[in-house]
Amino acid sequence: MYRIGVWDHFSSAHYLRNYQGKCEHIHGHNWKVEVVLEGNTLDKSGMLLDFGILKKHLKEIMNILDHKCLNDDVEFFKEVSPSSENIARFIYQELSNRMENKDVKVYEVRVFESENSYAIYQE
Repeated sequence: MYRIGVWDHFSSAHYLRNYQGKCEHIHGHNWKVEVVLEGNTLDKSGMLLDFGILKKHLKEIMNILDHKCLNDDVEFFKEVSPSSENIARFIYQELSNRMENKDVKVYEVRVFESENSYAIYQE
């Protein structure tokens, strides 16, 4: 099994639904996102997937989230509370939909809302 990973970041605002505490009010984060892909076979050049392709896909997803109020501006979060856990799931699903080579799968997405707090989503 081979795994590769990249990271990127975005800045956005959100507020948590069904939550009592200061995070129920609108606030922002500078999010860091790490994604890991996995697969069993390498291409002719010896790569699971070109890092440039993975970075391009991740940047497309970051552009959906960057400088937005997630609750109001991103359709997925109009009904789903934009917790770190749900943001990780959103990115996982968006990235999975962009994978053209079905032998390469998204292994996990890690979303850091601060330097010492993160959530992971895997299927």
